Amino acid sequence: MCSQAAADPRADDAAFALPDAIVDAHHHLWRLNGDVRYPWLQGAYDPEHFILGDYADLCNDFGVDEFRRAAGGAPVVASVHVEAECLRDDALAETRWLHDVAARYPIPSAVVAWVDLLADDADERLAEQAAYPLVRGVRFKPRTSATPDATVDGPGTLSDPRWPRALERLAAHELCWDLRVPFWHLDETAARLADAPAVDVVLEHAGLPWDRSDTGLARWRRGMEALAGQPRVSVKLSEFGLRDAAWNDAENRRIIGDAVAIFGAERCMFASNFPVAGLRIAYPALVRTFAAAIADRQLNDAARRAIWHDNAIRIYRIDLDEARKRDTQTGR
Repeated sequence: MCSQAAADPRADDAAFALPDAIVDAHHHLWRLNGDVRYPWLQGAYDPEHFILGDYADLCNDFGVDEFRRAAGGAPVVASVHVEAECLRDDALAETRWLHDVAARYPIPSAVVAWVDLLADDADERLAEQAAYPLVRGVRFKPRTSATPDATVDGPGTLSDPRWPRALERLAAHELCWDLRVPFWHLDETAARLADAPAVDVVLEHAGLPWDRSDTGLARWRRGMEALAGQPRVSVKLSEFGLRDAAWNDAENRRIIGDAVAIFGAERCMFASNFPVAGLRIAYPALVRTFAAAIADRQLNDAARRAIWHDNAIRIYRIDLDEARKRDTQTGR
């Protein structure tokens, strides 16, 4: 598995409640010798364009068994697999492979697939993906600027006039939009969604608060507040690792707490982003960080369970009984 760039946080587990059931709302699986191709893992290694830099430890198979070893006994009862940047021509093959995996394991329990929502053939591609029973959403990333001070416009950006029709297509298939943008695009995203069709949107990685200065975090909070004003937007509390810094447990606890305060426990989900997050923190340590952050907010039992479990079940329409059945059949 991946090496950790930071030691596990030495939190006192007695000071907060660890979850008894987790639905991991965002992780990846891949097999590098199969039919699905992953250019970023199998081709030219390019750490300059990877969010955490050096990712050599990721260039190995990561299946359900590897996921379970990484989880280290964490009570993951169901999960959401998010497309893993395979070759775009292989997007449907990735979904097919994940369903083969899900036939033998309790995870993944839902799939977020890839479709170019702005393409001329988007309707056809969405229909192909939606035909698979575990597909619950699509991740298609808008084109964003490289830095907070840069501007970007034109095809594929959030200003592209094709977005309303694209979101209508998603709504027609009862699929959500998994949205990944850095914090400096949160305000723009909120404006885009203000007059969007009735589609559920899930913001990934808590809006990527990469600038941890007071000014940067203030801008992130403003963007999160703007998005929280859209009632159909929820947020995955995931990937708090930074490119050029070790894991900062106290800082990340505060950011998790801020996100929960802004969106409310009913619209927040625990999500590991493993194996990627494993470049900065071990899975059990990540669970303790979240448990401590939730304890900091003094949430009641129902609110805690919503973040760990219930919200992902609801938003991704996970059949937990079916997942348990597969787990029993495999004897795992």
